[in-house]
Amino acid sequence: MILPLDSPEATLEQVGGKGASLARLASAGLPVPPGFHLTTPAYRRFVSQNDLAGAILSAAAEANPGEPATLDRASAQIRALMEAAPIPEELAGAVRQGYAALGDDDPPVAVRSSATAEDLPELSFAGQQETYLNVRGGDRVLEAVRRCWASLWTARAIGYRARQGIPPAEVSLAVVVQQLIPADAAGILFTANPLTGARDEIVINAAWGLGEAIVGGLVTPDTLVLRKETGEVISQEVANKVLMTAPSPEGTREEPVPAGQRMQAALSSQQAAGLARLGARIEALYGRPMDIEWARRGESLFILQARPITALPEPRPSLDWQLPRPNGRYARSSVIELLPDPLSPLFATLALPVWNDAIRYLAKILGPGRALAEHVRLVTINDYAYYDTDMGGWQGARLLLALVWGMPNILRMLRRAQARWAGEARPRYAAVVQAWAERDLAATPAEPLLDGARAIVNAAAEHYLTIQSGILPVAYMSESVFTVAYQRLIRRKGDPPALTFLLGFESAPIRAEKSLYDLAMWARGEPELAAYLGSATSAEIAAAYQSSSAPESPGAPAPASWGEFCRRLSQHLERFGHTIYDLDFAKALPADDPAPLLEALKYFLTGQARSPHDRQAAAAAAREQAMESLLARRKGIRRWLFERLVRSAQRYAPLREDALADVGLGWPLLRRIFREIGQRLAARGGIAQRDDLFWLEWEEVQTAAHALAAPLRGGAPAAGGSGLPGGGESVRDYRPVVAERRARWERERAVTPPVVLPARGDLRFLGIDFTRWLPARTDQAAGDTIRGIGASPGRVSGLARVLRGPEEFSEMRAGEILVAKITTPAWTPLFALAAGVVTDVGGPLSHSSIVAREYHIPAVLGTGVATERLRSGQRITVDGDSGVVTVEK
Repeated sequence: MILPLDSPEATLEQVGGKGASLARLASAGLPVPPGFHLTTPAYRRFVSQNDLAGAILSAAAEANPGEPATLDRASAQIRALMEAAPIPEELAGAVRQGYAALGDDDPPVAVRSSATAEDLPELSFAGQQETYLNVRGGDRVLEAVRRCWASLWTARAIGYRARQGIPPAEVSLAVVVQQLIPADAAGILFTANPLTGARDEIVINAAWGLGEAIVGGLVTPDTLVLRKETGEVISQEVANKVLMTAPSPEGTREEPVPAGQRMQAALSSQQAAGLARLGARIEALYGRPMDIEWARRGESLFILQARPITALPEPRPSLDWQLPRPNGRYARSSVIELLPDPLSPLFATLALPVWNDAIRYLAKILGPGRALAEHVRLVTINDYAYYDTDMGGWQGARLLLALVWGMPNILRMLRRAQARWAGEARPRYAAVVQAWAERDLAATPAEPLLDGARAIVNAAAEHYLTIQSGILPVAYMSESVFTVAYQRLIRRKGDPPALTFLLGFESAPIRAEKSLYDLAMWARGEPELAAYLGSATSAEIAAAYQSSSAPESPGAPAPASWGEFCRRLSQHLERFGHTIYDLDFAKALPADDPAPLLEALKYFLTGQARSPHDRQAAAAAAREQAMESLLARRKGIRRWLFERLVRSAQRYAPLREDALADVGLGWPLLRRIFREIGQRLAARGGIAQRDDLFWLEWEEVQTAAHALAAPLRGGAPAAGGSGLPGGGESVRDYRPVVAERRARWERERAVTPPVVLPARGDLRFLGIDFTRWLPARTDQAAGDTIRGIGASPGRVSGLARVLRGPEEFSEMRAGEILVAKITTPAWTPLFALAAGVVTDVGGPLSHSSIVAREYHIPAVLGTGVATERLRSGQRITVDGDSGVVTVEK
């Protein structure tokens, strides 16, 4: 029942996964703290002598992994039985003897659970059973052993084993008792980069004290990346390590790190290289990438645990993030939040220069003029959009002076935010779109079509910059000021949270959801149609809709009901089909392809979704009741302040969503223009298909349009110079260029772009680091805890569904947690299915946040790495209050 730590008999069946791994490490001569195993036969002896097996299996049989309450109930019953049962005397004596052999005067030890189904290559039970640190004395060791045995039956462990199909009768538990290393520093080492999948890199997380603060996600550790072959430090990020886990008389406790030590590196480069050598030895011993827990005492290094890395991504392509200016500072924020992928060549060469022109024009109106325009512009690095923020000392001072000088203009523009958008920019945008919508595109020559394309992009840029310089900042400021003032000056015990006063309003995304829901409810009243919509795939329904003919499959609806469905869907798309998934106009819109929308419609058809009309009405009623109640109980300055601030926040939050929903107002027509030119170019052999035009640069498109309109060589003129397929000179064959650019784009898309460049730099202006205000974190540590911004309150656990774009919407299932780079208004229908939301980019006032709060689902935004670190099908917990996402093992 007791084995030495390095015993050859310490097999998986005898000592569990953790124990077998420690035995393997110790036998190989690695620096593992001394200790002993309490084997699985000891656990079974404890169970049999107390006659617990029948009661344990009976309780476990009642647990349903889909019903958390049953898991909790089974766990409570089993653990109560085990904690009340005595440990057999001969077993207790063996434990005391093994403990005494570890040192005199009650040495501190770690008592760790080790399950027989733990730390296997295809499974990971890490963290499901208990560990007790700094245990002193034989009696306390025995009590920790009993608690470890009982932890085999936590609700989490019961549920995970059930989902993996592991019968309760087949599991057992061993316990490892080891000397506790009073670590100066500790952490985790990965022998492959868990973020990128690179097998030639080692990643080390390090923090002060014992390693539990890192494992528990209580501290952001230092992160070092080293070359595995040489131990050379590639990068080192020293975090502000506020807390540490330290021994205490009762075990361990969290205590503050001394102020002078918080920003010191917990590992020197020499110590990190020594750890890397140990990691490489361990990987060679196991023959696969490993996740290793380590500790440092003085200059001595110890290995506490090693397990195979689960869900290691395939190695990602690496990109050279060479800066346009060697000393430049670049950031992905603002409009770039709507551009999560590398840009198409046409968008990069047409829209970005137009946006920069609009920035310069806005700067002149604001007052900063050239000072702003010269130092804030959009550029591309590896085809990703970045703001170039050249704000060095003199330039920054110049800009500050210009902003002060232009402050009256700035305040005037903010006060007129709604009028500038609703009364000026949007009507101008709509007028440009309408003027070109009335044209016969097929009969218009190619070069004039490009004039129309540029006019639409100009209007779109002006529209967005008007929102960015008015409604967006006013919405951000009004909600933030109201929330802070309410929390600090107005709210009293029993009052609702500030969020209650901001929900239940109409906005474009909510109107679009209601429209889709109403279409589904109408279809439910047509039995044949509802049956077809419920059984066909979204792609099949979309194809039938776009073909303008009734489906011909068995069970297809009657032509009359199908025709009416198409008419209603067409009306919906006319109103809402311009909402964007991505600002890049090379990406399809709902108006082009309604298939992604139809996933939500199919869910509404099931009758399981809550009516958006009822949800909004309930939120509005709660808001009005809270308003009435609070106003009745507040007098004087507090009432005046509350009314003034809440009305402003309530006014601008829906306006923000309305304005952003119209960013792509001209994109359906713009895409039709480009596709018309693309069709002509494909007919002449310049490209393979019409959408390949988006892979050309603007100058190339202009050249192609000119060739389409020019007379053929030999003198035959193009018919009317129309640029239609019948005439024009020979055009360049762009097909090899398109293929090369597509392949490059796919490689680039597989990489998560740094939020700030240089990647290990910051974003400083007049000595202030603005990195914390960026829409994604730049300091994410490796491991199973991902931190972001808690943008919608609540806590939920469920399966992750990682979606790269609308082409994957059909993979989403009701109750899953949506994980995406961003969500724009066109993603709103998926929120009806989602139990929670996690994004790479976004903040507390982003679209994702606002819609998640309306749906009352937790959201953690701005993680920077969620789509890279998480995998569809993983079970995760989203805590929208603390802003933490945890991967459950």
